[in-house]
Amino acid sequence: MTTLNTPAAAAPAKALLGTKLGMTQIWDENGVLRPVTVVRVDTNVVTQVRTIETDGYEAVQLAFGDIDTRKVTKPLAGHFAKAGVEPRRHVAEIRTSLASEFTPGQELAADTFEVGQLVDVTGTTKGKGFAGVMKRHGFKGVSASHGAHRNHRKPGSVGACATPGRIFKGLRMAGRMGHARRTVQNLKIRGIDVDKGVLLVNGAIPGPKGSVVVVRTAVKGA
Repeated sequence: MTTLNTPAAAAPAKALLGTKLGMTQIWDENGVLRPVTVVRVDTNVVTQVRTIETDGYEAVQLAFGDIDTRKVTKPLAGHFAKAGVEPRRHVAEIRTSLASEFTPGQELAADTFEVGQLVDVTGTTKGKGFAGVMKRHGFKGVSASHGAHRNHRKPGSVGACATPGRIFKGLRMAGRMGHARRTVQNLKIRGIDVDKGVLLVNGAIPGPKGSVVVVRTAVKGA
């Protein structure tokens, strides 16, 4: 069971949970070859509607993905049973002022969006493991000649000696890279296949193949 948190937003918004299948390319109406990411959204189901009267804010909780009922905890099983739906693997809450338009048990498909609409896609980037400063932060490194002795990929000085005598917080250094939550904004939907439950989103989105993403109406879309 995976729970995804989404940024708070009071603006009208609709969203779907989906799985990133990979990338391909299509020709648009102007004969331009466009790279697109294929996102399988299948059928999302509304498991809870939060209102200002009961919760202090407006939001819609969506569930997506098949799961073996034996792997669902009793509290979550009761939560799904209250909504009258079968348990799902992934759950996400989307803040929106359109919460009153949804009801528990309601199913949402790919036709929630329209071709040409702008969306924001949130996912978890690929994990790169422990990386040095050149790969992680794009440092230039040290020259490979003129007496540079085993300094080619080192970060250089990280602070003074006596004053302040410590390394400031936030200094860019080596460490774990990737596996971070990221959002790509204002991506255009190039195609929709309702029967197959697939969205074609322009460009690249965060995460590896098979990862779960949240597709929602663009916050800053024109």
